[in-house]
Amino acid sequence: MSETQAILQKEVTRRRTFAIISHPDAGKTTLTEKLLLYGGAIHLAGSVKARKTQRHAVSDWMGIEKQRGISVTSSALQFEYNGYKINILDTPGHQDFSEDTYRTLMAADSAVMLIDVAKGVETQTIKLFKVCKQRGIPVFTFINKLDRNGKSPFELMEEIEKVLGIVSYPMNWPIGIDGEYKGVYNRREAQIELFQNDGSHGQWALQSSVGSASDPAFTEILGEDIQKALCDDIELLDTAGEQFDLGKVLRGELTPMFFGSAMTNFGVRPFLEEFLQLAPPPAPRKADSGEVQPDTEDFSAFVFKIQANMNPAHRDRLAFIRICSGVFERGMTVHHVQTGKPIKLAQPQQFMAQDREMVEKAYPGDIIGLFDPGVFAIGDTLCAENHKLKFEDFPVFPPEQFARVQPKDTMRRKQFMKGITQLTQEGAVQLFKQPDSGFESFIVGVVGTLQFDVLRYRLQGEYGVDIQLQNLNYVMARWLVGDGITAKSKLDLQGDLLLEDGQGRPVALFRSEWAFRYVMEKNPKVQFLAVPQREVG
Repeated sequence: MSETQAILQKEVTRRRTFAIISHPDAGKTTLTEKLLLYGGAIHLAGSVKARKTQRHAVSDWMGIEKQRGISVTSSALQFEYNGYKINILDTPGHQDFSEDTYRTLMAADSAVMLIDVAKGVETQTIKLFKVCKQRGIPVFTFINKLDRNGKSPFELMEEIEKVLGIVSYPMNWPIGIDGEYKGVYNRREAQIELFQNDGSHGQWALQSSVGSASDPAFTEILGEDIQKALCDDIELLDTAGEQFDLGKVLRGELTPMFFGSAMTNFGVRPFLEEFLQLAPPPAPRKADSGEVQPDTEDFSAFVFKIQANMNPAHRDRLAFIRICSGVFERGMTVHHVQTGKPIKLAQPQQFMAQDREMVEKAYPGDIIGLFDPGVFAIGDTLCAENHKLKFEDFPVFPPEQFARVQPKDTMRRKQFMKGITQLTQEGAVQLFKQPDSGFESFIVGVVGTLQFDVLRYRLQGEYGVDIQLQNLNYVMARWLVGDGITAKSKLDLQGDLLLEDGQGRPVALFRSEWAFRYVMEKNPKVQFLAVPQREVG
């Protein structure tokens, strides 16, 4: 084994790269903050709800996120804890931004699924869990808001199994009853971890001297009734519950379950420490040449996110990459598969939200931001010149809502063009144009209506352009493939719209499923694709 390989193995082993997934308002950004607090990355955790103090969550850096108290873009945050190098991918909870979340999950090795104790498994959680399942990503469950009234732990276990089709294994168990929880019982350590309700949001742990929940020392603290209820629950779990099997966890067949409250900081540290031990290090990645192992010396990475104007003062644009193999070094030259050209990776940065740090070296599993002069696209592969490969394509999501968009002031045309182009390259919206119709006819497609608000907000805030936005009554887009088919082709579309996308590919917009079926029957030689074919340069 070479020295480089030995270093690679060591660095890969201590890395954990994971995404946090949840329904909106489950407390995801708050949990992220508390994890960063333990990593020493921030000294005062800011609650998303604490608007009066004007402190906002570290991962919510965009103005509209601070206004609304929701995350609309994925943040990448790094910190160290107990010898581990942690990369957290904080994803938008709002369903209108599921595209961004799906792309982010491509860069993760595991996921933390956050569930509100009162609401249980919600719709967006189901969607995101399915993506994790498809990708074979291990999922760890954190039942949040234990300081409030909610469903019983057994009810939540049943719901997870019934709705998500995965068995859960509680690593700890709430002590007390519905919203009056005193703490949790750590099953593996046979210790009670009690919530310190003194305003400090802390906790203290008491180890069992006899190695079980029935230790008389616990009776004194908990009281007989509560301890008896705890003993009964633990006995039921031990006899009728699932056995813990790390292999099943890593295969995505079993989810370890933790209880706590991110807002009050209860149960977060024990969760973090156990999660780091159980979660997998960076995994191999599929490419056209086979699996790429993380300890391979040849460098490889892919772009999973592009973000313009993270620093409004600099008006910069960053491409976020996930390193898959080899050692990244600042200033190195790599092969850019999609253009077929060498490219120098200058100004690499790691993030604590808006705070940046220049990176000299990075290893598989790490997420870094690269200054992007406009050459990168989502899903691009970067690799060593002597070992060319291409990672599997990213999922593309067809837009479901459409609007005609133009600047209110035609004198701001140049700024409008720059803004709309950059936001399209980010994947925030999809852009379509009627051929030969001139500047006025831009149509944007989005998955959810909130993306229109973000488009309006960012064009105004980052590019100084106010826009007119006219909603259109189309419900689906289909990319057209066939001999000689262009956006200028004479097709019988029954009044529906033929456009071209940003790459000049023909796209038809339809008002209904029925209209689409009709046109498809009328044009048997044309393929109608829900997502465009990706071309490799």
